[in-house]
Amino acid sequence: MSRIENDFLGDREVPDDCYYGVQTLRGKDNFHITEMPMSQEPYFVIAFGYVKKAAAMANKELGTIPADVADALIWACDQLIAGKYRDQFVTDWLQGGAGTSTNMNCNEVICNLAAEHLGSVKGDYKRVSPNDHANFGQSTNDTYPTALHLALLLRSNVLLKSVEDLVGAYYKKAEEFKGVLKMGRTHLQDAVPMTLGQEFHGWGFTIADELKTIREAQEHLKVVNLGATAIGTSVTAHPDYPALAVKKLAELTGIDFKNSEDLIAATSDCGAYVALSSAVKSLAVKLTKVCNDMRLLASGPRCGLAEINLPQLQPGSSIMPGKVNPVIPEVTNQASFLAIGLDTTVMLAASAGQLELNVMEPVITFALFTAMRVMSNACNGLRTKCVDGVTANAERTAQMVMNSCGIVTLLKPHLGYKTCSTMAHECYHTGKSLHQVVVEERKLLTQEEWDKTFNLQNLIAPKFVQ
Repeated sequence: MSRIENDFLGDREVPDDCYYGVQTLRGKDNFHITEMPMSQEPYFVIAFGYVKKAAAMANKELGTIPADVADALIWACDQLIAGKYRDQFVTDWLQGGAGTSTNMNCNEVICNLAAEHLGSVKGDYKRVSPNDHANFGQSTNDTYPTALHLALLLRSNVLLKSVEDLVGAYYKKAEEFKGVLKMGRTHLQDAVPMTLGQEFHGWGFTIADELKTIREAQEHLKVVNLGATAIGTSVTAHPDYPALAVKKLAELTGIDFKNSEDLIAATSDCGAYVALSSAVKSLAVKLTKVCNDMRLLASGPRCGLAEINLPQLQPGSSIMPGKVNPVIPEVTNQASFLAIGLDTTVMLAASAGQLELNVMEPVITFALFTAMRVMSNACNGLRTKCVDGVTANAERTAQMVMNSCGIVTLLKPHLGYKTCSTMAHECYHTGKSLHQVVVEERKLLTQEEWDKTFNLQNLIAPKFVQ
């Protein structure tokens, strides 16, 4: 079963069970780039529902569309906000037209839902029109970015939660490992002692710092251009519509949205997307470093550092029996690399606008949602499948510390740099322990003095003593 719909380009046959119409169908047919429809991001559909509802409420209050039509549109928007009819959003993420196909997809779905609610049928736009009612006083150029801002806020909140949970997992392990002595390293060389707990806390802290960066970026998203219409002059909109529509949107969402002081600037500006993408990239950079560290410390199990054990999740080789790889840190690294690359996409697209509009917003949309979804999943996987199950090889790490030449640094205030250097050189070339050289052979310290200097507490939190 099908129905015939038409626009100024001609007639098209639309499946009768579809709530989208002819303009959506043209967009669906024209763009096969990612082969992924916008329905894959539920927050984007929900956000469009909120924006169109705010618009209908404002237009009803201003008397620019019939009250019964506005009420039906509001009801239809509530269906989208509730998560229904997501499968009707079929346009590809990447599209020409700056998102017009997606905006019309939303307008047609809402109108056909509203038409049925009013007792009419899908495809009969005499009572409720996608352009004249659902899109009254609007343009793709203000509704698409406003919906995008809202959806990015919702999606970034999911990312924040996954990062917060990951940080908590690192802090929990930091407490568990607070008494595990190990050697710190710089330049991949022995440095001075620390605890494994301090190392895990450091990882958690460096990741936690990105929470602030993401939240700061979110503030930029709260400034929108709703009511700007085509280029920021608010053409076709009631003079009171921009302020009223954004007020309604803020009330509906509980987010303090406000319109830009310069709607023309806001209609072409993509700075908020650049800020958010940069924040996600910064998180990806931090996660890459931390995962590299974990892979190094888990290297082995017998011929590497082997300071920690990662959960064994799957066989690591099709040829080497018994081999197990650090697959979760590896996949987290790959997710991070993808997010870093997508940030370049956002940067290039944001710089590619001309005059009063940036027509590259669809690829920015795709890049940001992909990056945040991937990073959220990566953080969750790293926490549940790796960090939560890490164990320490405490005996090995303690032996490595006491066999290291690096602990001579603790003697420098007492014996001087030159003497300590010659002893470290001797240990390195002879394989002797520092204890053997300092206490047994050179007798520079008594055993009591050695124990006082090289006890656990002083090793991990050294105190300067004159």
